[in-house]
Parts: sequence; structure tokens; C-alpha cells
Amino acid sequence: MNQITNQVVAYDSKEGSRNQDYEVSDEDFKPLSHDEAEALRRQLPQLSPWRVVMVQAVVGLVCTGVAWAVMRSESIAMSALFGAVAVVGPQAVLARGMTKPRGNAGAAMFGFLFWEMAKIGLTVALLVAAVRIVPNLSWPALLVTMVVCMKVSWLALLMRRSGTTKTNV
Repeated sequence: MNQITNQVVAYDSKEGSRNQDYEVSDEDFKPLSHDEAEALRRQLPQLSPWRVVMVQAVVGLVCTGVAWAVMRSESIAMSALFGAVAVVGPQAVLARGMTKPRGNAGAAMFGFLFWEMAKIGLTVALLVAAVRIVPNLSWPALLVTMVVCMKVSWLALLMRRSGTTKTNV
């Protein structure tokens, strides 16, 4: 029997800091059977990367519309639009690369690293090109739109998590 003993520091506001021991054994872990794993996969909804890209694009267009409505400046609206393109375009490239089937875990990991680096490189190239492409570039409008579009993926993950239910499988 292989047991692991760890020591954790727990803080109790009434009694101050205390050390507590806990034990974890291999008996506490039960691997899922094939049927249990399939049931768990069906229960947890998959989040399509294309849906995230689509929502990012819509949010980018909304940010561009808000920038235009508030500032009534074409250069600010174009800067905001280019900020959305600088997020959505590279994210679409990553989504395309990640949705290709992989042969094994090593190939999947390499594919993820490759496409993530491609996404970062494309984003940097678009930001460098923004100075030449967008007349009277507004960096605040561009960067605010980029941040808002990037946060959509976190929102999608939170929405996915809130839609799941906890069960003991």
C-alpha cells in the first residue's frame, strides 16, 4: 500500500495558525470504467473553439460600434475594429489548427504549442502593421477592444462551467 502524507498549514481566525496532517492513499482513487468515462463526457458539454471565435467577433463589432457611437471618430472606430481583428484572426488560426485530428498525445501537445506560437506571432505582426494600416491609430481604442475580445474566452469557460451539474460518477 502506497500512502502519501502531506502537511498543510490551515488558518483559523479564532485559534491562529495550526498545522494539520492528512493522508491520501491509492485506495481513495478509483479509475473510471469506459462506460463511466463516456457518461461523464456526455454530461460535460464540449465548448467549440469556433463558437468562442464567433462570440469574440461579435463582441469586437459591438466594441467598434460603441467606440463610433461615443467618440464619433472614424479613426477610433477603425482602431477598435483592428483591435478585434488582432484577436479574432489569430484565434481563428489557432482554432483551425487545434481542430485537426491528432494521432497521439505527443502530436496533440506539439500541435497546440505550434499553433499557439503562430497565434502569438500573428498577433504581434498585426500590432506592428496597425501603425501603417490604420490612419491616426488610437492605441487606447485598439488595446481596450483587444482586452475585451480576449476576455470572451474566459466568459465562455465560465458559462460552460455554470451549465454543468455535479454528480458522483
